[in-house]
Amino acid sequence: MERFKDKNILVTGSTSGIGQACAERFAKEGANIILNGRHFADDEKQLIKTIEAYGNKVKFVQGDVSKGMDSVGILQQAIDAFGSLDILVNNAGVERNANFWEVTEEDYDLVMHTNLKGVFFGTQTFVKYCRKENRPGVVINMSSVHEEIIFPHFSAYCASKGGLKMLMRNLATELAPLNIRINNVAPGAIATPINQKMMADKDKMKGLLENIPMKRMGTPEEVAGLVAFLASDDASYVTGSTYFIDGGLTYHYEEQ
Repeated sequence: MERFKDKNILVTGSTSGIGQACAERFAKEGANIILNGRHFADDEKQLIKTIEAYGNKVKFVQGDVSKGMDSVGILQQAIDAFGSLDILVNNAGVERNANFWEVTEEDYDLVMHTNLKGVFFGTQTFVKYCRKENRPGVVINMSSVHEEIIFPHFSAYCASKGGLKMLMRNLATELAPLNIRINNVAPGAIATPINQKMMADKDKMKGLLENIPMKRMGTPEEVAGLVAFLASDDASYVTGSTYFIDGGLTYHYEEQ
């Protein structure tokens, strides 16, 4: 099945974890891929080889969405890479663990600039392009269950994802007349490199799994499957919503 044959897709933060899984899933379904990351290293070279093996075009655009207007430059390079851009996946994201009263301005800015400001102006650049070329578009933001539920000691992260929820909802209405769809994907506990430390802690894992009705973590590939659906024509009437992929975590409640 090649739902994305000849489509050009940018996935920000696509050098590992969920972003990498999304890039590979799109490539399997026929898309040309623009990868993005802060650095170009051996892992990125291997990912490029993997995508090329599917017979697709691939280009790496180096850039950090947290740094000022880098997100605009990343989008412009992505558009120029293959002459057009059909789908934008705003996947890049960071988190910082600290008590609220100990959060530094530096860490706050890093989280907000990466998770919200970069998404805002990167998406704006994509929308300007779509309007100029009079073409449809699809935007998918990688949010989190923490756009909805609390995450103590991660106040800046929650604020950024809550802001992303409202940005998506607002843009869904504003962009619908332009034939541009936008949705959020909200993963729960996913087995990615960012969670390796927690996964190695048996006590923390036990507590986590007790809160997940399905009693397991999700995989990057499962998240990529949801992203691929929302990006495809199968979801042509879908906009303005958050799709949780969390094993039942978000609204889990049991009588004791």
